Amino acid sequence: MKALQYKRIGGPLELVDVPRPSPGPGQVLLRVTAAGLCHSDLHIIEASADDYRFGPLPMTLGHEAAGTVAAVGAGADQFELGTPTLVYGPWGCGVCRECSYGRENYCTHPDGVHPPGIAVDGAMGEYLLVDSERHLVPLGDLDPVQAVALTDAGLTSYHAVKQSLPRLGAGTVALVIGVGGLGHIAIQIIRALSAARVIAVDISPDKLNLAREVGADDVVIGDSSAEQTIWSMTAERGVDAVFDFVGAQPTADLAGRVARTHAEITVIGVGGGAIPVGYRRLAFEASVRSTFWGSRGELWEVIDLARAGRLHIEVETHPLADAPQVYARLARGEILGRAVVVP
Repeated sequence: MKALQYKRIGGPLELVDVPRPSPGPGQVLLRVTAAGLCHSDLHIIEASADDYRFGPLPMTLGHEAAGTVAAVGAGADQFELGTPTLVYGPWGCGVCRECSYGRENYCTHPDGVHPPGIAVDGAMGEYLLVDSERHLVPLGDLDPVQAVALTDAGLTSYHAVKQSLPRLGAGTVALVIGVGGLGHIAIQIIRALSAARVIAVDISPDKLNLAREVGADDVVIGDSSAEQTIWSMTAERGVDAVFDFVGAQPTADLAGRVARTHAEITVIGVGGGAIPVGYRRLAFEASVRSTFWGSRGELWEVIDLARAGRLHIEVETHPLADAPQVYARLARGEILGRAVVVP
């Protein structure tokens, strides 16, 4: 079968022929119908030899996956052949305390979480081997190309927003920093689940236009005047919840400076920024958290939102052979919404 692999540190992505996997006990083999490209993939292929902490190479990329059941191993009997599914990505041990609550994204096993495309072979190929059928969610009649981003971009955004819902009542303001694959979904989730006014910040006018299209009440260009603009927009009150989908130092600084008393700041982006916490470093009783992906139960909830018509994912589709060029565009910030490979 064809697969897009990262074969050596610093090397190019290569489209190669690899053996089709065979499912072992409890495993499920999917014929991939859609695979999403993510900034997290760039961290894998841009990591130096000293910083590389992902799966053994060569490795097939792709941690957002949709597919139909092609074969099952012994004991895997919950899904009939041909069933369309989405794949829950943060594969944990399944038996620790966090996993018992469905929070496999925070698995406490010493070996950690093993997502496809990050720790083991992923979905940028014709077939994907899923370690356990508990990591599959029925897709039903949803379009896999539209839905595949729900497994990470949607789930990660939903998990982050859900934690701050108690802060997002009537008269409150939510700030979304970065209107990319995750941010444009987060705007819709906030609108669907809360009464908050939504302000979106980005450096790209095109992405700010997308923010308005998906429900942002106000948009702010992410330049040196963004902080003052946000204070003016909020009548000098600041914002009640910040969702930073960039996570670089400039966006972290902005998040800390516009957060009001009792605000919650969630850093989702992996840009390496940090927010200092201490006496008079932030507004009083403001809190900061970082999050990683979401729980299995929350993926079902995200899918329910999509099925109810509350989420629209902006996607562009590409054949597997074009994926290296699409990753280059992603690195340059040229993707609007989410890029999806259709093998």
